[in-house]
Amino acid sequence: MSTSSSVCVDVFAIGEHETKLVEPEESVTPKPLLIFTPLEAGEYPVLILLHGHLLNNSFYSQLSHQIASHGFVLVVPQLYSVAGCDATKELENVTDITNWLPEGLQKLLPSQVNANLTKLGLAGHSRGGKVAFALALNKVKTDLKLKFSLLIGIDPVDGLVKGIQTTPKVLTYIPHSFNIGMPVMVIGSGLGEVQKNPLFPACAPKGVNHEEFYNECCKPACYFVAKDYGHLDMLDDETKGIKGKATHCLCKNGKSREPMRRFVGGVVVAFLKAYFGEDFSYLIDIKDNEGKPVELQKVDFLV
Repeated sequence: MSTSSSVCVDVFAIGEHETKLVEPEESVTPKPLLIFTPLEAGEYPVLILLHGHLLNNSFYSQLSHQIASHGFVLVVPQLYSVAGCDATKELENVTDITNWLPEGLQKLLPSQVNANLTKLGLAGHSRGGKVAFALALNKVKTDLKLKFSLLIGIDPVDGLVKGIQTTPKVLTYIPHSFNIGMPVMVIGSGLGEVQKNPLFPACAPKGVNHEEFYNECCKPACYFVAKDYGHLDMLDDETKGIKGKATHCLCKNGKSREPMRRFVGGVVVAFLKAYFGEDFSYLIDIKDNEGKPVELQKVDFLV
C-alpha cells in the first residue's frame, strides 16, 4: 500500500487529463446517460454516478469533468424525470446500465481509451445515494452481473417525501450493520439538515442523512462533512430550466457552489486513487493538512 504520491497532484483542481463529454443516442443505452472520459490513451477505472431526487444528470457536469480529468471514466445516467416514493425501479435501471457496460461502454469511448471494468465504483447523491446503498445491500433482488469495488454516498438521504418513507428502506439504526463488503465513503453537508425557510423541510433531515449512513458503515470507511455548505452545493454553477432554478430555492445553500463542488470532486478522486490505485496519500492529506476548499465539520476513518 502506497502512502506517498510520486507526483504532487491537487485533487481539488482540474487534473492532468483533457476530458470529453460523450452523449450517446438514447436508442443504444438502457437509459439516457452522459459519459465523461479522459482523451489521453490509457486504461481507466469507471465510476457510475447517480443523480439526486428530481435532478438532471447534466447538473453534475462540472463535478464529473473534474473527476474524469484525474483519470477516470464517469457514467452518469438519467434514471427518471419524475419519481414517487418507491425507488425500486431505479435499482433495476442501475442494474440494467451496469450489465450493459461490458458490451456497450467501450464502443462509445475514444478509440485510444479503454474502460477497466474490474475497477468499477458506484456513487450517488441524495436519493441517488440511497439507491447506491440499496443496490450494494441487495435491498431488491436484481440480476447484477458485474461487481462493484467501492461505494460513495454524496449527502445520501433515506428520507421522507412529504412525510412518507421512501422505499426500499435502507437505514436500520443499528451501528455498523451495513454488510457491504467493499470500501465506503460518505460525504455530508453541514447545512443539509437546516431548513431554508419555514415553508420547506430540510433537504437532508437529521436521522435519515449522511450521519446515520456513516454510523451504519463497516470497515473500511471514511467520512467528511463540509461545514458551511448545503445539500445541492456540489452541482454546476448554472443549472437551467425549472428544475435548475429550484435547486437554488429549496435547500439551504452556502455562499457559492464552487468550493463545495471542488471539495466533493477532490475527496472522490482521493478515494478512487486510494482503492483503485493503492495510493492513500491523498486521503491522508485531506484528513491531516490545510488547503482544502471548505472547512470540515467532521472527519472520521474506520480502518
